[in-house]
Amino acid sequence: MDFTLAIECLRQFARERDWDQFHTPKNLVMALAGEVGELTELFQWLTPDQSLNIMQELTKAEAVRDELADIFSYCLRLADILGVDLEAAFTAKLAKNAGKYPVHLAKGNAAKYTELKP
Repeated sequence: MDFTLAIECLRQFARERDWDQFHTPKNLVMALAGEVGELTELFQWLTPDQSLNIMQELTKAEAVRDELADIFSYCLRLADILGVDLEAAFTAKLAKNAGKYPVHLAKGNAAKYTELKP
């Protein structure tokens, strides 16, 4: 999906409902945190294997998709309100992470970049 189109759809959705007044950065971050909490709840207490197979159960799969869509929507809306180019931010962050986690040090290793040893 084109981010530009998705952002325009979200703008129109909010505009039609007169919700721009509520879509402050603070409120959007709080809504985003709430949606992440709802996604977290779906995985709470699952074993690693159960979490890997959650999409096999139709009801839970739908709930996961819904929460991910909500999270994605709030991220897009927040970026739009703040004037952040998410594509550029994503590309830049991926490059930063590649520098922090060089393959030869990070491959198969879950340590934070500050703990990787040459």
